[in-house]
Amino acid sequence: QVQLVESGGGLVQAGGSLRLSCAVSGTIIAMNYMAWYRQAPGKEREMVAIITDYGSTTYLESVKGRFTISRDNAKTTVYLQMNSLEPEDTGVYYCHANKVITTATGPPINYWGQGTQVTVSS
Repeated sequence: QVQLVESGGGLVQAGGSLRLSCAVSGTIIAMNYMAWYRQAPGKEREMVAIITDYGSTTYLESVKGRFTISRDNAKTTVYLQMNSLEPEDTGVYYCHANKVITTATGPPINYWGQGTQVTVSS
């Protein structure tokens, strides 16, 4: 069973920084990518940043130049460094593992963490 546990959220003033972490546990043979999503009150969940198994990254246009997604060499933790935070960045941030293969014959499965709240005050 794969588990994703986020941490690092909190309350910060506009212009401040936060670093989110996502600890990945369980047996993983392969996966498509890891990502951070966020969901603001009354809005749909949106992709913030993606990092592929090869290290390629993709960002939501509004966070480019401010946020950086990375992971450790063992691929057990994924980070989201958030700088120059704006009130519009407020929301629950979710870690996502896409199309994870855990056995030689099993189907790929998507996993989500429980989410961590980020609140940016103006």
